[in-house]
Amino acid sequence: MARDYDRFTDEELIHRLREGDSPVMDYLIEKYKYLVRTKAKSMFILGGDNDDLIQEGMLGLFKAVRDYDSGRDASFLTFAELCVSRQIYTAVQASQRKKHIPLNTYISLSGEPKDESGDGEEKRNYEKVLEDKAELSPEEVFLDKERVEYLEQQMDKELSPFEKQVLDLHLTGMSYTQIARVLGREEKATDNALQRLKSKIRKML
Repeated sequence: MARDYDRFTDEELIHRLREGDSPVMDYLIEKYKYLVRTKAKSMFILGGDNDDLIQEGMLGLFKAVRDYDSGRDASFLTFAELCVSRQIYTAVQASQRKKHIPLNTYISLSGEPKDESGDGEEKRNYEKVLEDKAELSPEEVFLDKERVEYLEQQMDKELSPFEKQVLDLHLTGMSYTQIARVLGREEKATDNALQRLKSKIRKML
C-alpha cells in the first residue's frame, strides 16, 4: 500500500486521510522522519537530550499531519518544518538547560548576508574571540574560555528576551525568515532584532 501512496502529493494524501484512509498517517510520519532528525540535530546545541528532541520533533510532525489545511497553509513540507521546529524549540526552552553561545558553536558577526534558503553555512567568525584550539597553549585556552564566559554573561544582561530567542535559533543555522515563522513574529521585526543583537555583541567584543 505504501508504494501506492507514492503516486500522490502530500496534499492529496492529507485529503485521503481526512476521508478515513488512516494508514496515510503512518506513511507521512515515515516519509518525513528525516526532517525530524535534521531539526533535532541542528537544535541539539541549544540543550537537551537528542533522543528527547527527536521525540518532540515526531510529536510536532504528527501535529502537522493532523492540523494541515491546504486552503490556509503553505505546502505540507513547509508547514511540517514549522511545526517540528516550533515543537523542538519549545521543548528546549522548557528544559532550561540551554546556553546562548556554547564553546563549540559559532555566530557570524561580520554582517555578511546569509543565504535565505537556510542552506548556506555561516562564516565561522567570533571576531577572533574563539581561535583554533589546536594552535593555543593550555594557558591561552583557559583565557579563551574566560572571554567566552564573559561574553555570555554580558549577553544575558544586554539582550532582550526576544533577541535571545532570535540568537538561539540563529545559532542553529536558521535564516531570519525561518526564525520569524518559528517564533510567530513579523519578518521585519525578527531581522531588526538580529541586527540589533549583532551590534550589541560587537560592542561587547
